[in-house]
Amino acid sequence: QVQLVESGGGFMQPGGSLRLSCAASGSIFSINDMGWDRQAPGKQRELVARITTDGSTNYARSAKGRFTISRDNAKNTVYLQMNSLNPEATAVYYCYAVLSSSGRGVYYNYWGQGPQVTVSS
Repeated sequence: QVQLVESGGGFMQPGGSLRLSCAASGSIFSINDMGWDRQAPGKQRELVARITTDGSTNYARSAKGRFTISRDNAKNTVYLQMNSLNPEATAVYYCYAVLSSSGRGVYYNYWGQGPQVTVSS
């Protein structure tokens, strides 16, 4: 079994910063992409940022310049540093990992529970 455990969500005033962490554990042979989605109230779930094994990154337009995704492959952990937060960042943030448990070249998506991030004055 595989678990993705997130931490770091919470409440922040506009202009502040938060750092989310997500650690994958369990039966893991290898991990490809890792990343973060979010779902704001009344909106569709959207990709925030993703990072490949070699560190290549992609960001949503709303995240560029303010959010930074990184990963520690030795710890199977992905991070999301969020700076200059605004109320539009309020959402549930879900980390994901595309990983193989078997080592047979079959990869599946796994998701974390999703910490709530609330940005408000």
